Amino acid sequence: MAQKQIVILGGSYGGVSTAHNVLKHILPALPESSAYQVVLVSPTKQVMCRPACPRAIIGDDQFDQNKLFVSIPKSFEQYGTSFRFVNGTATALDHTQRIVSVDVAGTTEQINYYALVIATGASTYSPLFGFNRDEAFLRASWKSFREALPAAKSIVIAGGGPTGVETAGELGEHLNGRAGWFSSKLEHPKVAITLVSAGADLLPNLRPAIAHKAETYLAKVGVTVVKNARVKNVAPQGSQAQDGTGHGPGIDDVAAKASLSLDNGSSIEADIYIPAFGTRPNTSFVSDPALLTADRRINTNATTLRVDAAGPRVYAVGDVGSYANPAIHQILAAIPVITANIKRDLLADAGKPLSGEDRQFKEDKRETQMVPVGKSKGVGAAMGYKLPSFMVWLIKGRDYWLWTTGNLWSGKQWAKEG
Repeated sequence: MAQKQIVILGGSYGGVSTAHNVLKHILPALPESSAYQVVLVSPTKQVMCRPACPRAIIGDDQFDQNKLFVSIPKSFEQYGTSFRFVNGTATALDHTQRIVSVDVAGTTEQINYYALVIATGASTYSPLFGFNRDEAFLRASWKSFREALPAAKSIVIAGGGPTGVETAGELGEHLNGRAGWFSSKLEHPKVAITLVSAGADLLPNLRPAIAHKAETYLAKVGVTVVKNARVKNVAPQGSQAQDGTGHGPGIDDVAAKASLSLDNGSSIEADIYIPAFGTRPNTSFVSDPALLTADRRINTNATTLRVDAAGPRVYAVGDVGSYANPAIHQILAAIPVITANIKRDLLADAGKPLSGEDRQFKEDKRETQMVPVGKSKGVGAAMGYKLPSFMVWLIKGRDYWLWTTGNLWSGKQWAKEG
């Protein structure tokens, strides 16, 4: 008899964490646990600490590569045949027949699912900041960028959120150094770095006073901030064009010279242009508009994390879901909720219902965000409380959360049921 497949689409924070929880805490609780198998589908064989990209793009010497990139199959060897890894990309979802189509090295594999977790995340507009495709594409993008960096005299970064500010801070300190204690800004920087922000302030999720502090730190590493402006046009179009695969800019674009027109009427020449604004949900495989919100995230029940319109035992977690604003702390808070409700649903279907109510997710809307600005400074808040610079450095700025990911990827963080 074929095993009932619990299919998880996505091999990052949401997908890997959910898979460990299902294998550790749900399968052992089910009657005939050997009748089930967890199938994790990911276009990349490795999982990485994606927040580290603004510093990692500078060089492999910035982080221990064995900690930055970790093998997904090796992390799940502990579960034996209860787990199967599929190195592929979801291309279609038929929630009526309960089938996911996956492109595996050019061949389509159709996977029947008993339960489905959509954790496909979101892609960045620049290939520098995560697995828009796979690890080979990311590393090739970094290589092209690093080769162009020494000759660059002008760099423009578009995006006043955390990724833009962190990238500007890292490149500013790496290329220009840092001004002394008694200087408000770095005079005569070696490389002209410009950060273009659409808002009146940087870091819109933080209070203006904290955002202003980030701006002063950027000035000390030679970064000029242009606010209330958007990049309207890029010439040549390479930096905004598709690369022919539908995955966004290609490898060569990260090192291409560009002429930028802003919507405030000004223009800027850049030896390197980095789009660091926003993300796009990875939901191209979902064709039914009933499953999507207006911004193309998965239409997720905000309390149970089920995808109600997709039928029984379908869930979403991570940046692809509509239940919360994208943030790693929101994902980690959602894992105990989604796994508790998966367990309830699977036990009920097996004739062993749990008493009580569904576990409910509640988005934490308190001001929480930490943004390093270079290797020694940072701004941020946690649970509504402003953090001093050294605390941001201590918690995030030292290694961009790399200290937290070892237990996460290995499953040790989920040893106890949430």
